[in-house]
Amino acid sequence: MTQLEPQALLVIDMQRDFLSPASPLFVAGGPSIVLTVQRALQAARTANATVVHVRRSHRPDGIDIDSTRRNLFAAAGGFLVSGTPGADEPPELTPALGDLTVIKTRWSAFFATDLDLLLRRLAIRHLVLAGVQTPNCIRATAMDALSLDYVTSVLSDATASQTNEIQAANLADMAAMGITITSVSQFEESLGL
Repeated sequence: MTQLEPQALLVIDMQRDFLSPASPLFVAGGPSIVLTVQRALQAARTANATVVHVRRSHRPDGIDIDSTRRNLFAAAGGFLVSGTPGADEPPELTPALGDLTVIKTRWSAFFATDLDLLLRRLAIRHLVLAGVQTPNCIRATAMDALSLDYVTSVLSDATASQTNEIQAANLADMAAMGITITSVSQFEESLGL
């Protein structure tokens, strides 16, 4: 992977409501990548790269939930509600001093957020994506990043889907669009670690 300075690691939706089997939003592959995402976070922090935690968060009444999930939100009594444990990251992925946090209510980390503004203020043109789930929030964020002319990479071993087949198909599709598919080891190497 060619490194363009500076770059940012975006950790997307690594929240308990996506990682818990008891949650209606559970991503089956999510728990297996927690330690790999933690490794990517440590690499980025060691290299003084920008880290952005992208979190989905909703109001308790669900007024800001997307139309495709309104019924599920109501049936579940809510999820990813700001201030609840389900909206938090697991302890291994808790934001550190100096990390940024962006709150979203839709698939893409760019939609109706200040992410693009923050990245431009920091003169960042290269994004590295980690988190869940690959066909939804990872892919939507990657597509918007491409549309905004960011060099975009996805960490294959620090992203997850419901099945390995879904993961592989989405990574292949994104690679065909010009998104670099790489690994945490290659990310570490690109940072000189």
